[in-house]
Amino acid sequence: MKPRIILHNAVSADGRMDWFEANLETYYELAGRFDEDVTLAGSGTMLQSPLGEALAREPEEIPEPAEIDPADARPILAVPDSRDRIKNWTSLRTLPFWRDVLALSSSTAPPAQIERFKRQGIPYFLAGRTRVDLGAALAAIAGRYNAKTIRVDSGGTLNGVLLRRGLVDEISLLVHPRLVGGISPRTIFRADDLTSAEDVIRLELTANETLSGGLVWLRYNVITKRPPGLPED
Repeated sequence: MKPRIILHNAVSADGRMDWFEANLETYYELAGRFDEDVTLAGSGTMLQSPLGEALAREPEEIPEPAEIDPADARPILAVPDSRDRIKNWTSLRTLPFWRDVLALSSSTAPPAQIERFKRQGIPYFLAGRTRVDLGAALAAIAGRYNAKTIRVDSGGTLNGVLLRRGLVDEISLLVHPRLVGGISPRTIFRADDLTSAEDVIRLELTANETLSGGLVWLRYNVITKRPPGLPED
């Protein structure tokens, strides 16, 4: 059974994700309501986090992986990284939000990356030729971890791939009373321009809630989806 895929993002009123200070306390409080089994985050998002510098360097020491408690209800963190950008996967295991980490890469992943996964004791899954086939990866994640809900915590590039592939079921936006503007593509949905109006994605508003500080929480179901099965390369 396909898991429910939810995009959850903090945005300005014009859909930007940069230059304004997001209310992270509210953002993650709302994220907790989804009770996800898996968090999907892009490697770029992780490298821009406070752990970014550590993630980009090979670890000096590799700790023994802790035994996972079967009763641990925290989600799994899954990170697509077909460009082999993350070198220190063990640092992700130090974060208290997830019970374990799953690396995703392509079938042409460099041998050094595969060796790194094995050396650091990181579970991994390979799908796609040169980039991660997210459709296959999400199906495998659902089967391996019995995942019913996957929350995407990432930027516009990963969001764009998932939306263009027709893999997203719900969009959750925490809209901030700010305007950023600009011509750089730092929005929640980065993808190639459409060539047909038929590919515009229709949404159904399912909930809206005005919160303190002028924040608005919007939730949409995705109505029209691009048929899955398109090549990732």
